[in-house]
Amino acid sequence: MLVLNRATGQRECKRPNCRHSEGKGKELITKRKQKDRKIVVTEGIEGTLPKTKIICEKCKHNEATFYLRQTRAADEPTTRFYQCTKCKHRWREY
Repeated sequence: MLVLNRATGQRECKRPNCRHSEGKGKELITKRKQKDRKIVVTEGIEGTLPKTKIICEKCKHNEATFYLRQTRAADEPTTRFYQCTKCKHRWREY
């Protein structure tokens, strides 16, 4: 949120640690330093998700990992995604 500072004539952000301000016209002054952030991308979902007892439709193994996502409107139930711990087959239930 930018608020006009009458003393300097600039619009300044009032969020903590932001210090963003805009001068008259197209002048832009930024005093905030951004921290280096690392992004970790994982290829698989195994090892981090909870497991459940469910029959895999491909290999008939009885254990799979799962996670939930809201793929439709908020008044619809969530979609459950499964991955077999043996053959890595993926499927979903609505």
